[in-house]
Parts: sequence; structure tokens; C-alpha cells
Amino acid sequence: VQLQASGGGLVQAGDSLRLSCAASGRTFSSYSMGWFRQAPGKEREFVAHVTWSGNIYYTDSVKGRFTISRDNAKNTVYLQMNSLKPEDTAVYSCATRGDRYYSNYRSPDDYSYWGQGTQVTVSS
Repeated sequence: VQLQASGGGLVQAGDSLRLSCAASGRTFSSYSMGWFRQAPGKEREFVAHVTWSGNIYYTDSVKGRFTISRDNAKNTVYLQMNSLKPEDTAVYSCATRGDRYYSNYRSPDDYSYWGQGTQVTVSS
């Protein structure tokens, strides 16, 4: 599985961005997908997860502001980020295990394939 993330940039607080993650493979619809982020000097942090069946989970700090979605026809998962804050500044990466089920979807260790990351910078 190969993942290609895009859509990052430099924005001001309160602005929006939409990240995209294009995946290879003919069985994308059976993959559960996640977004993570890593700020300088910090550990990689879980952001959002969408299962193969459409169940969705978020970390508390982005609930109500971020929306994860998927388009199986385009082999793509999205992360719509609204009301961005300076503390959202990080490199955002998409990931998958290439499988439906995860023992802990919040743990980076449960993912096998990672995109290259896209930088999101939010200025105050």
C-alpha cells in the first residue's frame, strides 16, 4: 500500500484546510484509515480514524473542528480542518494497516503504511 498526502500549507488562526490522502491498491474500501500529526519536539499524535464501514473517531482536541471522510471511488481519505489553531501546527500523516480491524487505532504502532506527511502551519 502506498499513501500520498497533500493539502497542507500556511494559514492564519480560524482558517480552514483540507488534507487529502490518496492510496494505492484495489481493496481500499476494505482499509480502515487514520490521520496522525507530529509537532516539533513532540510524539506523533492520533487525530482521526475512519473504519472501512464508516465509523469515525477523533481525538478530543479536534472534535467539532475536524472531519474525516473517505471516497472509496477515488481511493482517497480526507481531513477537513476548520477553525484552525496555532496548536494544530504539525506535520500531518495518513496511515493504514491495510486491513479492516485494529487493536488500537489510536496507536501509531498499529499502522503499517504511512504517507510522507504534509506540513500544516497555523499562525496566530
